[in-house]
Amino acid sequence: QLNECRVPMAILIKLLEQNNTWSPSLPTSAMYQLDIVLKKGNSLAIRDRGGTSDPYVKFKIAGKEVFRSKIIHKNLNPVWDERVCLIVDNLQEPLYIKVFDYDFGLQDDFMGSAYLYLDSLELQRSLDVQLDLQDPHCPDQDLGSLELVVTLFPRSTEDREALRHAVRLIWQIYVQQQNLRLSDLYRKSQLWRGIVSIRLIEGRNLIPMDQNGLSDPYVKFKLGPQKYKSKTIPKTLNPQWREQFDLHLYDEEGGILEISVWDKDIGMRDDFIGQCQLDLSKLSREKTHKLELELEEDKGMLVLLVTLTATVAVSISDLSVNLLDDPHERQQIIKRYSPLRSFFNLKDVGMVQVKILRAEGLMAADVTGKSDPFCIAELCNDRLQTHTVYKTLNPEWNKVFTFNVKDIHAVLEITVYDEDRDRSADFLGKVAIPLLNIRNSEQKAYVLKNKELTRPTKGVIFLEADVIFNAVKASLRTFVPPEQKYIEEEAKVSKQMLQQNFNRVKRCVLFLINTGSYINSCFQWESPRRSLCAFLIFVVVVWNFEIYMVPLSLLLLLTWNYFLLASGKEPREGSVVSVFMDCTYDKMNSDSEKKGFLDKFYAVQDVIITVQNALDEVACFGERVKNTFNWSVPFLSWLAITVLCAGATLIYFIPLRFIVLVWGINKFTKKLRDPYNIENNELLDFLSRVPSDIQLVQYKDLKAETSQSPSKKRRNNPG
Repeated sequence: QLNECRVPMAILIKLLEQNNTWSPSLPTSAMYQLDIVLKKGNSLAIRDRGGTSDPYVKFKIAGKEVFRSKIIHKNLNPVWDERVCLIVDNLQEPLYIKVFDYDFGLQDDFMGSAYLYLDSLELQRSLDVQLDLQDPHCPDQDLGSLELVVTLFPRSTEDREALRHAVRLIWQIYVQQQNLRLSDLYRKSQLWRGIVSIRLIEGRNLIPMDQNGLSDPYVKFKLGPQKYKSKTIPKTLNPQWREQFDLHLYDEEGGILEISVWDKDIGMRDDFIGQCQLDLSKLSREKTHKLELELEEDKGMLVLLVTLTATVAVSISDLSVNLLDDPHERQQIIKRYSPLRSFFNLKDVGMVQVKILRAEGLMAADVTGKSDPFCIAELCNDRLQTHTVYKTLNPEWNKVFTFNVKDIHAVLEITVYDEDRDRSADFLGKVAIPLLNIRNSEQKAYVLKNKELTRPTKGVIFLEADVIFNAVKASLRTFVPPEQKYIEEEAKVSKQMLQQNFNRVKRCVLFLINTGSYINSCFQWESPRRSLCAFLIFVVVVWNFEIYMVPLSLLLLLTWNYFLLASGKEPREGSVVSVFMDCTYDKMNSDSEKKGFLDKFYAVQDVIITVQNALDEVACFGERVKNTFNWSVPFLSWLAITVLCAGATLIYFIPLRFIVLVWGINKFTKKLRDPYNIENNELLDFLSRVPSDIQLVQYKDLKAETSQSPSKKRRNNPG
């Protein structure tokens, strides 16, 4: 629509003239064109802890957002100098102006609002306007002011449809002339411009914080809104972390990386050891820098390897700006990830494009019986957000998000929120879609789930996605550590989670016990036929045993389960859903006892969380091994078959001592070849990509109820 146009009218007219689509004889009376220059703000309100704010401005007419400015970071006197052209047909509707403080990953803080009454403006005369911001709940609070330049022009009613059509054409031309780069409307502040790859190697000569003369150090990193916390190394003043992680550059100049070192204390507040800062603007790009950073006041030293790289494809666009809809562009992308380019840029595994079309039957979050929904799409650490559609339960976003894929086993998460001006956004629903489950160019309705992804909530969301990737790169990346999320919720004590993890470990242990009992029954000759068969198999296997038979036996197990699944005799999830749901539904009856439970264990909260997480890790390990052989993720099962075949062939033709010799030489010389190498276990990295039983439940598609089915009538009659 024309109201969404951010390009000045003079540019539109010039482009129209260049493309022979402008007619100077169009009538020019009756309708109104409002030109606004958002100049600056003065003495705006403080909303951040540092004594500043990150302000941006919204314009609304008749309850609909028609303009959103760029964000000025850490400034109470921001200068925007942005122009916007609006078409209005009712001067009785004032222009509602709201100012917000941008908070990454959180609800933006309200900084004040004002009204511009259009019926008080003079036609064809530029007017300097200063608007004092106010908060309706605190009318006496001084929130600063905004400076605007506004001009009102008359336009004809006959011109409206022609002008809308012309703007749509010019918008496409404008985008093409910018080589498909998005305008400021879609280039949101959360789009990052580069990656900072950090290897935390070691610490040296840290100061002791414990009575034993040692410390339990860990490191916190902060770059803008992003945070990362390293693992804790117990009882040392010279810790060896060997961790790698990535942060995103939102500032083209680089920004300041804040680093702090802490001593972990169980049951008490962690002790602060020291801090330092790194100015990333002073580092050259596409080069690895070895840095030895001194903590302030001589409290030790940190050794880092830092690499700044250029940005990859992450973008937001409208449906009209869609690369994969262009056959030529699609072919170029497919060629980029073809098998012939399998060993070029191994980190560039593929790309995913998701169209967030619309939602239907959402939950009403406001007292009016409506909601103000917006969507957030997340792929590991990439996070993009749609605009807000106000006062509706059936929003249409029609946005296209493009992500770079670094791990084909990642999960795309789409979350719907309700925007609230003066408090945090309300959760409306969520879906999680593994990239390997996506069928290209298939429009699909997904039932929204609760935060735990275990039960349906109200509403469905319509998505269409395409994933293009290189299978060889994806397979190789499976055997390296996965990317860790730097924005994650802190672990909390949960009686239900503790019980659930205990039950999962219990199932794994019971499986081992039952297997042992079955084997023991063969020795006891409880079933003569079974024991005789087992004895003959034992003699034959032991007499003819060779080491290469180990991977072959695992290969036979994979093959057997494949044929069972193909024949429909064995479900993939078994009783996992029922056991997990029982633990989930127990929450409904736990409100009365939750407070007492937390009070009892408050003093040992860290210990409980440690036990809870340990149980989860043990259960996940057993479930992932099982799900590898159960073909829960066919891509990974086929990859396991390939590796097992290669391993069996290698062991068959090459003596075991040579393989052990090569392995030992590699282990002994790895430190000499790469002193800062980060150790990893390929088997554990592979298993980390296999979903646990809980994740299988979370990723499972739910069937839409009749009341949630798409409304054909509404689509055919959008009015």
